[in-house]
Order: sequence, then C-alpha cells, then structure tokens
Amino acid sequence: MIKNLGRIKIIGKDFCDLREGKEIGIITITSKEDEKKAIELSRKFEYLIVTCKEVIPLENLLAQSSGKIIARVKNAQEANIALNVLERGVDGILISPEDVSEIRKTKEILEKANLVKIDLVEAKITQIRNVSNVGDRVCVDTIALMQEGEGMLVGNNSNGFFLVQAECIANPFIEPRPFRVNAGAVHLYTLSSEGKTRYLAELSNNDEVLIVNTEGVGKVTSVGRTKTERRPLIFVEAVSQDQKIRVFLQNAETINLIGKDRKPISIAQLKEGDVVLVHIGKKAGRHLGTAIEETIIEK
Repeated sequence: MIKNLGRIKIIGKDFCDLREGKEIGIITITSKEDEKKAIELSRKFEYLIVTCKEVIPLENLLAQSSGKIIARVKNAQEANIALNVLERGVDGILISPEDVSEIRKTKEILEKANLVKIDLVEAKITQIRNVSNVGDRVCVDTIALMQEGEGMLVGNNSNGFFLVQAECIANPFIEPRPFRVNAGAVHLYTLSSEGKTRYLAELSNNDEVLIVNTEGVGKVTSVGRTKTERRPLIFVEAVSQDQKIRVFLQNAETINLIGKDRKPISIAQLKEGDVVLVHIGKKAGRHLGTAIEETIIEK
C-alpha cells in the first residue's frame, strides 16, 4: 500500500484515483520470472506500477493483465514507448525524472495519446421544423475552453450524431461562452471516447465528455456543471448513407452545426438542402450506454 508518493508525479487518466490508502502493486521486471509475477500481481491489484527497461516484457504483461498498468519511467522518451506498446499503451505514467522538464514533455505526449479519431461524414438536411411546445434542453458547461469548430456529438438515436459547436462565436446580444455547448433536448444521446453513449439529462459535474473538432479529432474533458431549462426547440433531420440522423436543439441563433466547408451554420440560417457534418455509428441497441446486439426499432 502506498501512503506517500513523495516527489514522484503520476500522469494518466486515472491518476486522481491513486490517493492515500489505495492498494497498488509495485514490481521491477528484469527476468522472465519477474514477468510471470507481474502478471499475477496485475490480477490481484487494481493498479500495478511496473519498472521495465525492455519492451517485450511490457507487451506480454499488457496482453495478459486484468488490472491497470502504470509504467514507471525516467523521461518523456520512455513514456512515449510505454504509451504505444501493442497500440494500446499503459493506463498511466509514473515519472521520477532527473530533469523536471521531462514532466511537461511527458504530459504533452500523454495528452496526444488520449486523443481519439471520430469519422465525420457529410449529411444533407432534409427537414427543419419548429416544435409546437417547449422542451427541456441541456447546456453542458465544461472545464475547457473550446475554439470555433469544436463541440459535442449529439443525436436522437444512438447511431447518428450531429456535431454541435460550442458557443464561441461573438454575438451582438450575448458574450461568447467557449466553455459551453448548448447541446439540445434532455433525451438526446452524446457520444463518449469509448463509443458509449450518455443521455444529456444524465450528465453532471465531473463526468467526462468528448469534445470533437471539424477534423474528427476528439479529446476528453470534464463537465463543470449542466443547466437544464425550458426553451423553444427545433427539430432537424439529415440523411447520410441512406440513414436518417435527427436532433432536437434549442431554437436560437447561437446554436451552430458545422457545414461541409468546416464553417459553423447557425440554426437560424439552416435550410433544407444544406450539408453538415455528422458521425454515423453502428446500428445497435444500448444497455447503460454500451452497444449490444439486439432487435431494436427506434423512431
């Protein structure tokens, strides 16, 4: 059990869970016997900190482990290798550098490693309709500042998502809020980095959300808060690859989709025949956000 990590810095998606009192296995691999022992420890501890100078033992460990593997390294170069082993990489990096600048370099490498690629395709708008009654919509305020062309993927169904841009464009009547995505009606899905979905109504502070740009590059950030308010809504439908994608958004000029030219299109200016960027997912049922094979009809 680790009670004090001293000056050692842990960098990784799960580093915040490595608090005092957490049971963590620690091992240095220098032989085949050490490798076997590491595999055993990875099945006993939720986290295993591994010091390993060779790549092959680390590959073998990752291939057979059931816990989270944290590689102990001395510099950014070693961290980069560990983060790319088996195209999966370790779950975190523990760095005890001789030069403190290696911490910053390692953090930059890790941030790039955490990026995900989302396929974005073009879809033609086929229907735009004002909703006759008001609905509850969710603004997602994140802890990150977004730029033009960045936003969240949301959709009425779990296999089709529009890219809705953050509120980062200046407006004569309201200041930009580049940390916010006015994401749409409470029942909509949003896509996560692991391919899972969450209902917008479920999101709360400290939940992770996926931010995607116009090139389909996604990064994970956290929710600072959400705001659910009753507002007039607009229904938008588009078609891509013979598949219909639908969404309910707030009917306001500050909500923007992304056009085929990678430029924002305000809902107030959107018209049938316009082409926007969407993500088409695999058609499947969902159980607690995870895609499952089942017979399902969504309308």
